[in-house]
Amino acid sequence: MSIRWKTFLSMNRPLVPLDGKGDGKPPQTDARMKVISRTHGRIRRVGLFIPQIFAGWLLLALSYATAADASPKSPQVVVAPPVPLYESRANHSSDGLGKFFLDREIAHFMTHHGASWLERPEREEEEQPTRLVEALALKVGEVAADIGAGSGYLSWRMAKKVGPTGRVYANDIQPEMLQILRTNMLARGLTNVIPVLGDITDPRLPTNAVDLAIMVDVYHEFDHPFEMIREIVRSLKPGGRLVFVEYRGEEKWIPIKALHKMTEAQVRKEMALHPLEWVETLRVLPRQHVIVFRRAPP
Repeated sequence: MSIRWKTFLSMNRPLVPLDGKGDGKPPQTDARMKVISRTHGRIRRVGLFIPQIFAGWLLLALSYATAADASPKSPQVVVAPPVPLYESRANHSSDGLGKFFLDREIAHFMTHHGASWLERPEREEEEQPTRLVEALALKVGEVAADIGAGSGYLSWRMAKKVGPTGRVYANDIQPEMLQILRTNMLARGLTNVIPVLGDITDPRLPTNAVDLAIMVDVYHEFDHPFEMIREIVRSLKPGGRLVFVEYRGEEKWIPIKALHKMTEAQVRKEMALHPLEWVETLRVLPRQHVIVFRRAPP
């Protein structure tokens, strides 16, 4: 019961002394009012301090958070690769090689005969590459690498972002694809896209030179994913980013064959074998993950 209500009740009770002979005078009224007055004063004084107490708690919480952020992070733990790295299984999908890596079957890759599919007009709506390139936040003068560049569908978009002072290494393992890419870059008047012929274990990029390497619907087709990522990481600058764009394996409605999708969990599981730190997973595309890692400091 509040003090004000108690005061009201006490002031409206019959004022009778202990001997039962009331004289109409409220006994001890002055003393009671003094107690009430002192109590009200104390409550007001405590109320003045509440904002200061809250502010003190807030500052204390912020100081703990700042200290936690400033504390050194634990070193990146790299998981040992399996032995053997790969296994062959007789029972496998017709869309795959029958070769498995960490329980994932490796898919067949697209040959240069499918280059026209890479340039299909509806791809802008289905995959929204313009939004993807914006999300990458490339800066003028940076060096990017388009791994499995194919016809250069993404290469020319990145080339415009990094500008004439930057460059894009457009890697592929098929000479025929690189010839198509050269033709497309020439038609667009771009001179900062550098075609690079790699092989199934090495993209042949320069060491410690790349700010951002990206694979768009490519990684799941690598014949030797462990070796390829190892060499791509070698090409990254310290802190350089490695980006996976893969159709979301978690969502069955996406009209892509199962082996040509990947779950985020599977990508992160496989990258745990390398000195990479997961940064974020961007959810900006209608059908694909954009999973971002960076090269861990030495």
